Amino acid sequence: MRKTRVIFLAVLLIGLSTSFAGVVMAGSKPSIGVAEFRNTAHASWWRTGMGWDLAGMVSNELSSLGHFRVVERSKLKHVLREQDLGASGRVRKSTAAKMGRLTGAQYLVMGTVTSYEERTSGVGGGFSFGPIRLGGKKDKAYISVDLRVVDTTTGEIVHSRSIEANSSGGGVDVGLHFGGFRSQMGGFAKTPAGKAIRACVMEIVDYLDCVMIKKDSCVDEFDLKEQKRKAKTKSAISLDE
Repeated sequence: MRKTRVIFLAVLLIGLSTSFAGVVMAGSKPSIGVAEFRNTAHASWWRTGMGWDLAGMVSNELSSLGHFRVVERSKLKHVLREQDLGASGRVRKSTAAKMGRLTGAQYLVMGTVTSYEERTSGVGGGFSFGPIRLGGKKDKAYISVDLRVVDTTTGEIVHSRSIEANSSGGGVDVGLHFGGFRSQMGGFAKTPAGKAIRACVMEIVDYLDCVMIKKDSCVDEFDLKEQKRKAKTKSAISLDE
């Protein structure tokens, strides 16, 4: 009888410790919010609402990882509009602290589309992003996003990186749905422009997961990408001179 009690208590303690560990792990997830993306690239597909669509795509992917507690867009959108953050793209320490208190987000992700290029050949097809539909077959597309992660407790930028993505190719007639991005291709599927946007979103999510969660050799890989990007930019500037 005594032996049975000991076994029962041991099993109970193991169960409690496992549950406690789960709670601790869940509580240790960084809370994060993704602000409305801004656009300085004058991309032809950019219209009102695009910034929040991109933010939603990033939020969905971050949530699916299970490594972050992602603040709902509706809560974040109200607070950011109140602070007029979208217009300036800057976060004061007092503003950041207020946003942290009101939304529960410890970190705020901010992105700006700084470059977008594409080459077009063929006719028909196209894709829609929000209410916008682009015609034509896109052979190649390139997008660059300047990314910042702000600590809402200090207002300081804790991570920053330029994220780039390229795509090329055409396809067949299908429809896609990717985290808020809707594509109806007509004569082509998975246009390079749409693929570049999706690739950039995935690269952003991989970067955030790397520098905020994993913190392993992936950091060196992203640093190497950044060095190559800067070298390429310097080379392009030299050629233009």
